Amino acid sequence: MLSEKRSKSSETPTPCAADSKAVPTIIFFTKGTAVDRVDGVNVAEITAKCKKLGGSVAGESLEERLKALINKADLMIFMKGDRNAPRCGFSRQIIEIVNATNVPYETFDILNDEEVRQGLKTYSDWPTYPQVYVKGELIGGLDIIKELKANNELETALKG
Repeated sequence: MLSEKRSKSSETPTPCAADSKAVPTIIFFTKGTAVDRVDGVNVAEITAKCKKLGGSVAGESLEERLKALINKADLMIFMKGDRNAPRCGFSRQIIEIVNATNVPYETFDILNDEEVRQGLKTYSDWPTYPQVYVKGELIGGLDIIKELKANNELETALKG
């Protein structure tokens, strides 16, 4: 997890007192320990180190985070947008179909989190969105949901 620490020049008597070699100096911490730094303005280096060290919630792996999200609700839909504002035609269709069942569900907007968006494709071995999970298990995408509806199996499948 990244955190930002700023210092006013009046609080730091000299750059040497803060062990700075240049201004600005960005120091990266992991669990309270300095693990890396960038002296001066080097946007490419800062970006690379943020990506390398940034991750998600401290101590939580991507797989743990995905499992937690998948199990956030009995019926979980990962989509572009959310239930109130789908941002693509496939997401809009899946919301219309699921809403008609009156089965309670939660959504996750993959457009707000690229790490989840890419990670879930690998985790579930399913390359497209939306993705529908029931009690932590992948049911499928829009085509599967349409097929379940056509076979009058949708509500049962969504309830698990």
